[in-house]
Amino acid sequence: MSLQITRAERSVTQMKRISTCRGIASSLSLLATTLILVACLPLNSIPPTATPLPTVTAVPTETIVWFPPSATPTLLVPATYTATPVMNPGIGTVTLSDNFSNEKLWDIAVSDQGSAAIAANSLSLAVQPGIYLASMRHNLNVANFYAEITAHPSLCKGEDSYGLIVRSLGKSFYRFAISCDHMIHAERVSGGVKLQIQEPLASGDAPGAPGEVRIGMWAVGSEMRLFLNDRFQFSVIEKNFPSGGFGVFVKSEGSTPVSVTFADLKVYKVSYVLPTRTPLP
Repeated sequence: MSLQITRAERSVTQMKRISTCRGIASSLSLLATTLILVACLPLNSIPPTATPLPTVTAVPTETIVWFPPSATPTLLVPATYTATPVMNPGIGTVTLSDNFSNEKLWDIAVSDQGSAAIAANSLSLAVQPGIYLASMRHNLNVANFYAEITAHPSLCKGEDSYGLIVRSLGKSFYRFAISCDHMIHAERVSGGVKLQIQEPLASGDAPGAPGEVRIGMWAVGSEMRLFLNDRFQFSVIEKNFPSGGFGVFVKSEGSTPVSVTFADLKVYKVSYVLPTRTPLP
């Protein structure tokens, strides 16, 4: 009886071992299958991330402007123009016209230092270096007037000069000079003593040699205004000589001769009253 029970127990134990081995074998088989499947996957394989669906953006609705604002017009302001003042007012009729055909009407001279001669309807003044020469028109004494004369410098340079003499009374007169370096100035000569009344100014209308310029002089009362080619240059106020003779001059300032011819002189009557200047307090 005891032996039978022992055999039965052994049989049960063997059956349990067999069952356990079968379970282990099944588990090992499942593990092996799993490892094989994992081995077939690519390295660093990351499971794909689900792509989110795009967000639908609402299309803005255009606002309709039923009454759009109209453009405000720019107001045009009319331009204000200032009239160019007339610097030689009151010019009237011609009182003298000289075409330089009569040598008796001018101071004529010839020397080793210079010459003044009438020829071919012009007055030619020529001087040696460092010499001054003037020629006055006879029987011409003016106070209020406008005069024009054409000058043709043919030989001059640097500070050599030529121009007009106005309101001459012997050795006293006013001299308006054009230098050949394109400068202009004015002087008062009183008893042979020279005083500059207008500092030298540059002018694009003042030619050197060879050149041509129409010189104008407007004189009323104590004021005298110089014009070149009808363009105003400057004005001086001088009460010393209210009237006098009229002439032209040339002057050599350097070491070379100077030669200038003058032609077509016209003198006009001027009827004009200068405005009263406001006295200074």
